[in-house]
Amino acid sequence: MARCSTARTTLALVLVALASASPARAQPGPVRLTLAEAIARGYETSHRLAELGARRDSSTAAIGIARSGDRPQVAALGGYSRTNHVDEFAILQPGAGLRVIYPDVPDNWRSRLDLQWLVYTGGRVDALVRAASAEAEAAAHDVAAGRTDLRFEVTRAYWAVVTAREAVRVVEEALGRVEAQLSDARARLRTGLVPPSDVTQAEARHALQRTLLVEAQNLVETSALELRRLTGIPHETPVEPVEPLVAPPAPIADVPALLDEARQQRSDRAALDARVTAAGARTDAAAAGKRPVVAVGGGVDLARPNPKIFPREDIWQESWDVGVNASWTLFDGGRVRAEVATSDAARRASEERLAEFDTRLEAEVRQRRIDLETARAALVSAREAVRSATEAHRVLRNRYTAGVATSTEVLDAQVVQLQSELDETRALASARLAQAQLERAVGRQ
Repeated sequence: MARCSTARTTLALVLVALASASPARAQPGPVRLTLAEAIARGYETSHRLAELGARRDSSTAAIGIARSGDRPQVAALGGYSRTNHVDEFAILQPGAGLRVIYPDVPDNWRSRLDLQWLVYTGGRVDALVRAASAEAEAAAHDVAAGRTDLRFEVTRAYWAVVTAREAVRVVEEALGRVEAQLSDARARLRTGLVPPSDVTQAEARHALQRTLLVEAQNLVETSALELRRLTGIPHETPVEPVEPLVAPPAPIADVPALLDEARQQRSDRAALDARVTAAGARTDAAAAGKRPVVAVGGGVDLARPNPKIFPREDIWQESWDVGVNASWTLFDGGRVRAEVATSDAARRASEERLAEFDTRLEAEVRQRRIDLETARAALVSAREAVRSATEAHRVLRNRYTAGVATSTEVLDAQVVQLQSELDETRALASARLAQAQLERAVGRQ
């Protein structure tokens, strides 16, 4: 019994160990991403792009609907009806006896292969095809504009994570140095070399750095959540940006060149231009309602009895017909005029919207170019600050070694150096973000 109890206990411990170890094995590893990989993931997993793609497919399919208006329509018809009994009608033919002219046929079967073809619509079908094609083009540009916007959003989230992680590194290093200073101050206090106020100041500095560390870690998680959302990565999976943070290319094109590039490459502007064309085509389609419509129709009937054949007989009989029909609405109560006015107003609204977009586009391009120049100037200043802080730290360290500077002064110089390095990282990220904003403003993908 003792051996059995020991075996059960051992088995239970093994199961508990396996159960506790399984979550550790299931813990997802970090996803290391370059900026290009993050953007590619965003393209693959974006629900917004999927929605825009579905709308583009719908607009493309609508072209086929519009084109079907000038193609023949063939339909197969069939039916059955039951009528009441009637008295047969017959006539007496010389030498042939009675002939039934109208028999009693309560079961009526009919089938028809029907053809209808609008051969002239006054240009309405062509105008609707042009409108549908322009809408499909606009929808395709919407997809491209969505990709541009998503690229910028992913870029912004990516550099936000990089900056936040750098801030955590700087605060952790500063916290480590403050902890070392606090330990040294407490040791000096015990030996009577420093007053209690030095320890109190070190403790206050230590508490401040701990608070800053909590805030920086929270900022990392917040930024990573946004990046994971945009790239389709599960929220439980850590993300590690590995893109080197370097300054953007130095040359910047002048404003006229950037404006020309933006007018040619901005997908959202191309979508507005296409919708102006679509609105004009719909105006032409509405105006076509004033013109006549000519259609060709025909068909083959197979019925029992066939009402087109006299006399009626209770047998399957075939007949056919073909004809040309023309219709011209002479008075419609002002419906066509109202449709034309509505479509023309929509066209003018689209034109004004495009003109407003061009006005905002010029202002946006100019602003983004200024932002990039400012970010580059700030980067130069940040690098100068790093060099100055590094030199100041070196001088104070040498003075501390010579006994003419305090450890607090050396620590302050170290913190200033770390902060200047963080400021340089932020300046680099701001420059990359300003570059991304300028590329988005001119429509680069």
